[in-house]
Amino acid sequence: MSEAVGQFVVIAEFNVREGELDAFLALAHNDANESLANEHGCHQFDVLVPEDGSNKVILHEVYTDRDAFEQHMQMPHYAPFKEGTAPLLADEPMVRFFNPAARPQN
Repeated sequence: MSEAVGQFVVIAEFNVREGELDAFLALAHNDANESLANEHGCHQFDVLVPEDGSNKVILHEVYTDRDAFEQHMQMPHYAPFKEGTAPLLADEPMVRFFNPAARPQN
C-alpha cells in the first residue's frame, strides 16, 4: 500500500432552525472565506446544502493535519461562527473527522 496523503478532513452536519438558514449560511460563509484567506493549513472549506431544500448544512473542511484544524478553532473569525450559530441550531451538530485511506500501488 502507498502512503496516504497528509490531510485531515472535517465533516460537520448542522440542523438549522426553521427561518434561520440565511443567517446560518452568512456566518458559515464568513468562516469559510476567512479560513481560506488567513489559514495556510486550511486547503478547502465548502458550505453545502441538500438539493431537497431542507434546513441542513454540511461543512466539508480539509486541513493539512489535526494541528491545523486545532489552530482554526483558535482564530478570531471562528468565535463569531461558533457563538453566532449556536442559537440558530435545532440540535447539537454532528462533527466527524477523517484521514485519507492509502491507495494501493499498482
